[in-house]
Amino acid sequence: MRNVLITGCSSGIGYCVAKGLRERGYQVFASARKAEDVERLEGEGFKTLQLDLADAESVKDAVYELMLRTNSELYAVFHNGAYGQVGALEDLSREALEQQFATNVFGWHQLTTMVMPLLRQRNEGRIIYNSSLLGYVALPFRGAYNASKYAVEGIADTLRLELADTDIKVCLIEPGPIESRFRSNALQSLKTHVSIDQSVHRDKYQGAIRRLEKEGAAAPFTLPPEAVLAKVIHALESPKPKARYPVTVPAHLFWTLRRILPTTWLDQLLIRISSKENQ
Repeated sequence: MRNVLITGCSSGIGYCVAKGLRERGYQVFASARKAEDVERLEGEGFKTLQLDLADAESVKDAVYELMLRTNSELYAVFHNGAYGQVGALEDLSREALEQQFATNVFGWHQLTTMVMPLLRQRNEGRIIYNSSLLGYVALPFRGAYNASKYAVEGIADTLRLELADTDIKVCLIEPGPIESRFRSNALQSLKTHVSIDQSVHRDKYQGAIRRLEKEGAAAPFTLPPEAVLAKVIHALESPKPKARYPVTVPAHLFWTLRRILPTTWLDQLLIRISSKENQ
């Protein structure tokens, strides 16, 4: 039975992937930041770890516990725990950007470096990063999240090259819109870190708040998290996994448009999309 560590399992993609992999016979270690989420997952029969990616000591404690409970045997890690900081870049403090990177980038990197010896001792395994189409195209008012996902893409691409002489494979999952609690968490981060009433963008923020508060799918071509699960399964089980797995029509479309359109044309398209969604 192969051990797989998944971060961010309280809901959405992480929860779906944890359930799906457990059903396929993997021994899943599902982590979450909040104690109540860990307790709920335990109640559902999951092996759990409490892990706050923004806290270096929490990452250390979780990995040490994982090593004890698996006899230091690990096949894969699925980096998923993250959140989206909404706000125009000029409205975001250094602290807000540091918090975004602490969870979305630094915690993932620390976790990777700590589990790498476990993968190297068997010279096999998978490191799977849940990135985003916003890791290769930018949208206004998502600068902090864009930057974190661009960083993840760079880390994964570099690590893939550095591990080319091993049987440890590195994959990027690149979803477009997926059904999850992502928008509610993004709304909270917007209200926490942005002085909306004092911003020159306050009218646009009102549109963004309406979008983030909307029930159900807020964007066309939204898919359930099972669409991501299918890609993670392929990344785990294919003898030759892909470097990138776009998920949803927008993810495939913008990967192509990014390569064929002049930058000014793509910019205009992205500005138009942002204006429409924040009306």
